[in-house]
Amino acid sequence: MQTITILYIILALFISIAISYFQYFYKAKSKAKIHILLFSLKTFSLFLLILLLVNPKIKTTKLENTKPTLSILVDNSSSISFFKEEKNVEEFISKINKNSYLSDKFTIEKFNFSADLNISDSISFTGNATNIYTAITAINKLNKSKNAPILLLTDGNQTIGNDYEFINSKQTIYPVVFGDTTKYKDLKVSQVNVNKYSYIKNKFPVEVILNYDGNETVQTKFSIFSNGKTVFSKKIQFSKEENSQIITTNLTSTKEGVNYYTASIEKIKDERNIKNNSKNFSVEVIDEQTKVLLLTAVLHPDIGALKKAIESNKQRSVDVFMIDKFNNKLSDYQLIILYQPNNLFKTVLSEIKQANSNLLFVSGANTDWDLINKQQLSFSKKSINQTENYGAIYNASFLTFLQKDIGFNQFSPLKDTFGEIIFSRDHQDLLLQNINGLQTQQPLISVLEQNNQKIGMIFGEGIWKWRASSYLNANSFQDFDQFIGNLVQYLSSTKQRNRLEVNSENLYPANAAIKISAFYTDKNYQFDARASLEITITNKDTKEITKLPLSLINNAYQIAIENLSSGEYGFKVDVLGQSIAEYGSFKITSYQVEEQFTHANVAKLTKLAAKTEGVLFYRNDSEKIIETLLQNKAYYTVQKPTIKEQNLIDWKWGLFFVISLFTAEWFIRKYYGKI
Repeated sequence: MQTITILYIILALFISIAISYFQYFYKAKSKAKIHILLFSLKTFSLFLLILLLVNPKIKTTKLENTKPTLSILVDNSSSISFFKEEKNVEEFISKINKNSYLSDKFTIEKFNFSADLNISDSISFTGNATNIYTAITAINKLNKSKNAPILLLTDGNQTIGNDYEFINSKQTIYPVVFGDTTKYKDLKVSQVNVNKYSYIKNKFPVEVILNYDGNETVQTKFSIFSNGKTVFSKKIQFSKEENSQIITTNLTSTKEGVNYYTASIEKIKDERNIKNNSKNFSVEVIDEQTKVLLLTAVLHPDIGALKKAIESNKQRSVDVFMIDKFNNKLSDYQLIILYQPNNLFKTVLSEIKQANSNLLFVSGANTDWDLINKQQLSFSKKSINQTENYGAIYNASFLTFLQKDIGFNQFSPLKDTFGEIIFSRDHQDLLLQNINGLQTQQPLISVLEQNNQKIGMIFGEGIWKWRASSYLNANSFQDFDQFIGNLVQYLSSTKQRNRLEVNSENLYPANAAIKISAFYTDKNYQFDARASLEITITNKDTKEITKLPLSLINNAYQIAIENLSSGEYGFKVDVLGQSIAEYGSFKITSYQVEEQFTHANVAKLTKLAAKTEGVLFYRNDSEKIIETLLQNKAYYTVQKPTIKEQNLIDWKWGLFFVISLFTAEWFIRKYYGKI
């Protein structure tokens, strides 16, 4: 109790005595014995009342015993069931739970993990991935004291995450090995690296990493299959020293759509696990090679800049012709660029208009606007015989396709004839004109669509300077080339923009979550969060149908589907209440990453135990583990003093006694006629 509080209590006592003395003894004519009783009642009641107002507190110290924490981490992945160790794990945990000495010494906390750590006693051994690193890291954050050992029950085979062998753990880790510890000869397709997309009739590279675990020299054959046919094969040899090979080849994409392949290595003698001898992969073949025609009547640096920017994508090619020397067919090209057209372009313009060919129009000082205005291309210009320099202002509300601001306002102005540009139909402006620092609403680069025809317009020459400026700013042409590439991709594509876009993978491993997302917009192509989306999944073999709603998460509609069996599936995403839907397909392979291992990884678990000053045990060492934990004096109960502050007087009882004393005083005075 603080000194000031004691002084308050003494002062309260003196005040109570003074008031009571003044009432019953000061200048009193009669000093009957009853006054002493009344004096006492008054003093005690006032003293208690003042104490309630002062509310003195006292501190008490209580010792609490804190036992060390023993965290039991159980591998809940399907690799445990693959090694048929479920019963052994459950029996081991049961022995730990039943040992009273262990529970007396430790506070036991049980966790299970696969891809993530979970607080649960139930174990299913169905996890489709193992992340030992994440599990240990989570326990380190939960128990920061070193006085908290970890019992790790696992086969030591990790499939995702950082390598746990090099983890810095504050707590001592005691790995307990479950699984076959005998090493067998094993071949494995470890990894397949391939581009997700390819273009039809193109060759695409495939890189396959193969590994061998064994001491003998073996020979086998590696093959790649598609639709049951061998598309590549090679004889290979492994030994103890040369236990890894990287196979690279180029395959030809001949069929449009999703093509499935299997990379496989033949089984060798005495090999027990052949589930990791093959791995599936897929490539989506796109028939979208773009041929671009550029017609001009003048020689200008812009032509070379446009050609280089467009052809920076190897799937695009540009043919450049002077207009008077062109005699090819316009139908051979997906996009036609007219550079500063004049009266020589009259025939070509008529053909473009008649065929609804996609067009990129680039004007400049030599453009014949009288000819252009007569063609009724949905835009015209009231030009005069005078040129103007137009700077660029990025229009952030441009929605036709995604294009970031690459510093357009810092680029050199484009030169064109002066005049007002007029559109006869809806259009979108990517860049607006800036004349001597004054921003206008006149377009510098625009796009529009009409009758299944896409038209882009660049109102000014000198865009070659933009490519040079982009290189000076970023030490690369990439930003400018990507900008021109985005414009060309939009204009050359015959695909109409959809309000519903669905994203999914073509291939999923067995037991993995099937993640599908969708992006839905309103009629103005703004994201619409009010819609309700539903996915219908159909197994192509069994015809079984599953319908599920999509959830709105972070400005996208998403779903994660689990427990689908291996096979091919088709799906349909519907916007409920709207006649809008998107279709797709995916395949679930029979390959399970948790079944690729032939034995427990004793080597890594041994290193983990040594790094954390622990000891490695095996599944039959439960008694040794218990004895080690009980005899280790580093794990001890800690006494922690707990200081509690509490009121000296309970206000309820104090108030009760105050009222009682005042009441008793009143009745006694009433009885003796003092009132």
